[in-house]
Amino acid sequence: MSNSVETSQIEEDNKKYEGLGLFEKLLPIWIVICMATGILLSLYAPSIAETIDSWQVRGISIPIGICLFFMMYPAMLNLKALELKKLAKNPKPIILTLVSNWIIAPFVGWGFARLFLPGNEQLMFAIILLSSSPCTAMVLVWGYLADGNQEQNVITTSLNTITIIIGYAPMVALLSGISNISIDVISLIISVAVFIGIPLILGVISRALIIKAKGEEWFKSKYIPIVGKISILALLTTLVVLFSLNGNVMISNFNLLLLVSVPLLLGFIIVVGYNLLITRFTKLAYREGVITVIIGSSSHFEIAIATAIAMYGVGSVAALGTTMGLFWEIPIMIGLVYLAKFLKKKHWWKGTPM
Repeated sequence: MSNSVETSQIEEDNKKYEGLGLFEKLLPIWIVICMATGILLSLYAPSIAETIDSWQVRGISIPIGICLFFMMYPAMLNLKALELKKLAKNPKPIILTLVSNWIIAPFVGWGFARLFLPGNEQLMFAIILLSSSPCTAMVLVWGYLADGNQEQNVITTSLNTITIIIGYAPMVALLSGISNISIDVISLIISVAVFIGIPLILGVISRALIIKAKGEEWFKSKYIPIVGKISILALLTTLVVLFSLNGNVMISNFNLLLLVSVPLLLGFIIVVGYNLLITRFTKLAYREGVITVIIGSSSHFEIAIATAIAMYGVGSVAALGTTMGLFWEIPIMIGLVYLAKFLKKKHWWKGTPM
């Protein structure tokens, strides 16, 4: 009886993602178009970028702040405290993900940043921000495309939402400190509180109020898809703004783009490789293994971008570095989905499904 209930729950979770339309599937194309649009605006309509840059409060861009909120808020709607009780049922995939998110990825990123970016504090800091931020949003899409265990996906992203609140600022401060990067720890904490704490609180409150007023089915089938599309639009708008403000920086410092791409790409290769090997070694089944690999290998680029902007400014090299993290992560995650499906055919994962 319990098995049929669990199967039904998994099927229900999967159905949440069956509405993934052409717009979402073509996200990498829209991202490239928006980045190109931003660069063209910086070259041929600099007054627009200057106007956008002038909309600030204490150095924080108002348009970017609004977009980042709508990028973060939908992820917070996925937080399910009750789901965390299921961890005891099969904790192995969750434990492996936590180890990758909070030990392997941060220190791999930090190591490559020190190796390839000595003396460039802002780019080193960008790598640290990206590698120390476990993903809580886009992994839901990648997990669906890979046909992974969406119940595990939701549980893990719920847990990541909690751990990032607690662990992000201390981890970034630790890795920055041992790299002799001088940062304003108070500003770092404030960034986490504003860009994660506020969306989290509003997400929890609105989820409870909407479910009470309209029911859980309406919340899942209507509200979540709408805010999901708003989140993607906010991401694309953020890219246009970021690249319009950073276009001149990119063109005049193209070597920096290549330089920061080296540790980013090597970090992805090492972390993805580690996760593929560890999920095989621990004998996970495909649907659990692929979710563990995806979540353990991706980063929460929204909070990384937000923190870089808050601490160094919209047109800073640090903001540019975190944006490059987004630029590379999208094609890598899509490639990982196809790689996982290929490895599934080769029976890479041989464990028994949950």
